[in-house]
Amino acid sequence: MEIAEPVKIKKISDEEKYYMASQWQLMWRKFRKHKLAIIGGSVLLFFYFVAIFCGFFSTQNITDHNLKYIYAPPQKIHLFADDGIRSPFVYGLKGKTDLTTLRKTYSEDKSEIYSLKLFHRGDRYKFWNLFWTDIHFIGVDEGTLFLMGTDHLGRDLYSRNLYASRISLSIGLVGVALSFILGCLLGGISGYFGGTVDMLIQRLIEFLICIPTIPLWMGLSAALPKKWSPLGVYFGITIIFSIIGWCGLARVVRGKILELRETDFAMAARIAGATDLYIIIRHLLPSFFSYLIVHLSMAIPGMILGETALSFLGLGIRDPAVSWGVLLQNSQHIRTVAFYPWLLFPGLFIVIVVLAFNFVGDGLRDAADPYKN
Repeated sequence: MEIAEPVKIKKISDEEKYYMASQWQLMWRKFRKHKLAIIGGSVLLFFYFVAIFCGFFSTQNITDHNLKYIYAPPQKIHLFADDGIRSPFVYGLKGKTDLTTLRKTYSEDKSEIYSLKLFHRGDRYKFWNLFWTDIHFIGVDEGTLFLMGTDHLGRDLYSRNLYASRISLSIGLVGVALSFILGCLLGGISGYFGGTVDMLIQRLIEFLICIPTIPLWMGLSAALPKKWSPLGVYFGITIIFSIIGWCGLARVVRGKILELRETDFAMAARIAGATDLYIIIRHLLPSFFSYLIVHLSMAIPGMILGETALSFLGLGIRDPAVSWGVLLQNSQHIRTVAFYPWLLFPGLFIVIVVLAFNFVGDGLRDAADPYKN
């Protein structure tokens, strides 16, 4: 009886793997080579992770007023004390009022040392609006912990910035999602059917584009009832952004659909009995989905900046809800900024997030055409 020789498995070369890879695999390979896009993506993941668990990462309730520490500066975290190395700690704060200018200044009180503790039990908060808990990532048993200082009411800006990120970052995702659906649907219908439908949709787009964006946003947001809850205002602002944001995408989708509607695969689907809406959604839109992904990554920063601008002007998110634009309202006066520069932390976060989205968008734009060197 002859023993069959073992089958030798041929090792696939890197060149063969390249030619056997799918479109998405090729896009991912090229995206990974874009270092700024990887850095930007990592930064965005960090910001969204912190925003999702903002209650856990905060140090205290965002509505607590510490009137003893109005406009207190950020407290520094120390490792070395006069008696040697310690676990991370902060010194206490002591204030002094200038009798001439009535401005209160603060300095470190080295007689008071407060050690930082992980998974500290502090103020109670509702985790994801599901259940109450009091566990925070970091905190102190006694004394104060103002990692980003306080505002004019003595509220902790570190905790308020974390909660503000939840609204500022999510409004970009929700607003872009709505405008993305409107742009793809109306642009696809306009390009696929043509004729009267195309003319009506294009005239509507031209009318909306001709209206100055900022005054239109201000007018629509000012029309929101004052009695609405913060959640109602949030969704109202999101819908306002979506009403305007879909026009540019709809025009691009229309052009692509006009180019693809007579192709062989679209004609084959039509002959097979597929409905017009099914052909648009299932066959035509996926054929240039890489462009749509790039558009999404570039449109989200615009939504974030729009919400920030409206809230900064007092026409967007309203108290007691907080966003980065709401927090920046306190820094409208140059004198305030000169004395209390930590009020500009929300602006720094906005710049970082917008840059990160732009880096990711550049990487996606390059990866959208994986065959191009």
